[in-house]
Amino acid sequence: MIRYLLEKEFKQFLRNSFLPRLAIFMPIMMLLIMPWAADLTTKEVKLVVVDRDHSSFSERLVRKATSSDYFIMYANASSYSDAMEYIEKGTADVILEIPDNFEKDLVKTGYAEVLISANSVNGTKGSLGSAYLSQITANFATELMAETGRNTVVRTGTTVLDVVPNIRYNPTMDYKKFMVPALMVMLLTMIGGFFPALNIVMEKEAGTIEQINVTPISKVTFILAKLIPYWLMGLVVLTISLIIAWLVYGIVPVGSFASIYLGFIIYIVALSGFGIVVSNYSSTMQQAMFIMFFFMMIFILMSGLFTPVSSMPYWAERFTLINPLRYFIEIMRSIFFKGSSISDLWADYLTLVGFAVASNTWAVLSYRKSS
Repeated sequence: MIRYLLEKEFKQFLRNSFLPRLAIFMPIMMLLIMPWAADLTTKEVKLVVVDRDHSSFSERLVRKATSSDYFIMYANASSYSDAMEYIEKGTADVILEIPDNFEKDLVKTGYAEVLISANSVNGTKGSLGSAYLSQITANFATELMAETGRNTVVRTGTTVLDVVPNIRYNPTMDYKKFMVPALMVMLLTMIGGFFPALNIVMEKEAGTIEQINVTPISKVTFILAKLIPYWLMGLVVLTISLIIAWLVYGIVPVGSFASIYLGFIIYIVALSGFGIVVSNYSSTMQQAMFIMFFFMMIFILMSGLFTPVSSMPYWAERFTLINPLRYFIEIMRSIFFKGSSISDLWADYLTLVGFAVASNTWAVLSYRKSS
């Protein structure tokens, strides 16, 4: 019996002129565009310089800052109050003030201070911009120390720190590599969540579901026939996504493909079951879309896709424990960058299994079939 139901589902899907194209072109376009747009690294920070020393050292420090990819020279100001006018107007982001006798103090005592002020209306740009500029001044001091053979410190705060970063797993700090595996999860979420949620509602609106309800088909068989096509569709989307990640971004998983596909199978089963639950409780396509959009926005924003879960408030971090996207994103990133195996991620896999069992059991029980 399920064979004929699957045949019906595939024919119904292929007759739709929009959905097959959406299923193919959406992952292609999202993976080609989103990694470039969803880049949280801050570049082209507008810098205003107040150089009160006008020495060779101060000019060298300014050149070092503006020659990086992070800063662009916006203006030279004669005083700090003049520089603050740019900040207050919102046309500049960071001020670098170099005091009088900057070079003299460095040559004579090996110690000097500079002032960094950041416009933190945009908190990300302000904090990262000041951090970048602090790192550049620290590198400048290191260069001077190597040239002069004496300890040289350019201080930007109340303490002096010598930070030596050791970047693991993504040493180039390429944000696209960080985003691509997570975007794959978001694509599978759209395919495995929205499409099943709209399927039963479409039949409700068309009235064809009544013909199914009067047949002796069991609820389990009916739900399986609804879900299997989207599981296969998700498999195709994942494969296309992996190929694009390799061809366009040169990203290949350090771990095994088997671990990725196993995680996908469990995740798509869990999410598609949730989509059927939403469909069972919805009367129209509009209602189903709004409900799924509500849940998907919460799931995506609180999954660690853009911000680490550990950076969230305590209550939000606890809330993510019931978010299946969190676990699959962790699986994907760990396999891609750390080479983690199933044994390393067994807790995440088991949690997704729990979600899959719960959502599909709910989907079967909530479907009301008249006899």
